[in-house]
Amino acid sequence: MKSEQQLRAEIIERTKEIYELRKQKEVFIPGTSKVNYAGRVFDEKEMQAMVDSVLDFWLTLGEKGNAFIKDFSAYMGMRYGLMLNSGSSANLVAISALCSPNIAQPMKPGDEVITTALTFPTTLNPILQNGLVPVFVDVEEGTYNIDASKLEQALSDKTRAIMFAHTLGNPAEMDVIMDFAKTHGLYVIEDTCDALGSYYDGKLCGTFGDMSTYSFYAAHHMTMGECGAVLTNNMGLYRQALSIRDWGRACYCQTGEKNPNGACRHRFDHIFEGLPDGYDHKYVYSNIGYNLKPLDIQCAMGIEQLKKLPGFGEARRKNFSILYHALNKHENYFILPKALPKSNPSWFAMPLTLRSDSAFSRKDIVMYLENEHIETRMLFTGNILKHPAYRNIQYRISGSLEQTEKVLHHTFFIGVYPGMTQEKLAYMVERIDHFIEGI
Repeated sequence: MKSEQQLRAEIIERTKEIYELRKQKEVFIPGTSKVNYAGRVFDEKEMQAMVDSVLDFWLTLGEKGNAFIKDFSAYMGMRYGLMLNSGSSANLVAISALCSPNIAQPMKPGDEVITTALTFPTTLNPILQNGLVPVFVDVEEGTYNIDASKLEQALSDKTRAIMFAHTLGNPAEMDVIMDFAKTHGLYVIEDTCDALGSYYDGKLCGTFGDMSTYSFYAAHHMTMGECGAVLTNNMGLYRQALSIRDWGRACYCQTGEKNPNGACRHRFDHIFEGLPDGYDHKYVYSNIGYNLKPLDIQCAMGIEQLKKLPGFGEARRKNFSILYHALNKHENYFILPKALPKSNPSWFAMPLTLRSDSAFSRKDIVMYLENEHIETRMLFTGNILKHPAYRNIQYRISGSLEQTEKVLHHTFFIGVYPGMTQEKLAYMVERIDHFIEGI
């Protein structure tokens, strides 16, 4: 009879064989196969890691999660990190931590947060969910990022923070933003969900502000299927973020801690007003929290994905460059994306904006490309204030949203992810050329 170790090794090897069989069946047929705008890129290592984790049968967050966040924090050069079940949850936890009554200067309902209306819903939602007031400023043409030149006019005596995304992996103007924030004592939250591996002035995006958030959804720079993370260099903010992720409890010992008196050895030694002497610290709640933990099986995949992240970034930059130079001849029709001089983007996708005098509409080209099996996407919400869920929210607009409106009506994007083969890139270019030739 085989031992458990022998059986395990056999299962892991068979998993590799399954991956290789599936890989052999992958064939791209132009005009028939779909050209996805994004997708998971993996090999047998991720499948084997996940199967191995399943065999351990640890059903929540555990050793794999601890190993991943340690590696990820080190990769980013940040002191503290925690895993979450999504990038959306990461945004919620980051903003909520800055509103925690347990920090020195928490944000409070009615305080203002400068942000953009060209956004993803769950970048804005935590601002609203915490009773804060978003103040919308316009974005820059071509970069699609928050226009740092407009921050000063958005400032009021209620302003407490700036929260924004590095749009499609294109870094925002971080030196200007951070100088402004420092001058006025504002928190900075970087939504880095689309910009993992992007640099500004030689420094990784996500390492400038007080807190940064990440998504490991299947479409992003690396994936665990779902999952997200929050990073910070501030121990106090980390502790509150961890509490909010874990039901709001005051205790920060790891789930599954084996010492009956907790890792801190003070589980039954605390005194809290209104609670009996020595009430179990694991069941004392200091924040309004949730349960937003991912699974260890997902983190097992992440450990392998992180090893591939530098290569993923190189592929994205290369694919973007190929498309940019191939489509440059169509500048009469498109406003092509641009990056700031200090930026080195790891592009999530390639945005294209139709010029106002273009001979065709966005709907015309998007429907054409989709019918040719080339996926397209709008640039997120365009202008989130035009969507049904946000018509009655409390907000303020500083200046005009001229560029945001242009994105709403004229912008879409196509893919540059690492799974985009040279055949697929050539097919996309050929189809766009064909469409414009027929105008």
